[in-house]
Amino acid sequence: MTQPTPARPWPTELRLKKSARVLDVDFDDGQSFTLSAELLRVESPSAEVQGHAAGEKKTVPGKRAIAIERVEPVGSYAVRLIFSDGHDSGLFTWDYLYGLGRNADTRMAAYLQALEAKGLSRD
Repeated sequence: MTQPTPARPWPTELRLKKSARVLDVDFDDGQSFTLSAELLRVESPSAEVQGHAAGEKKTVPGKRAIAIERVEPVGSYAVRLIFSDGHDSGLFTWDYLYGLGRNADTRMAAYLQALEAKGLSRD
């Protein structure tokens, strides 16, 4: 007998706070995340950042002051973020945003370590 699949968290609200350069995302399971534009940009699910295969992820420098210009819905499953540097590829699905929110501190720490290891800067 198969077990029922647990319901996946669904966003109830997205709020772009341009002046703070963050995206607030609330989910129906009670979780709320504040995601910085910098983290969203350097962890973009786009092929430009993630590569086309495992192990191809790029470390994107110089994004400390990045901003999100617009948030565009894509169907009922994702949003496209348009960043101030023109980057607009990569669809941020609800699952991706939820995972990024849950692991934001770990992902940011890994990003900072990668920058340092490669002699790159956030500025």
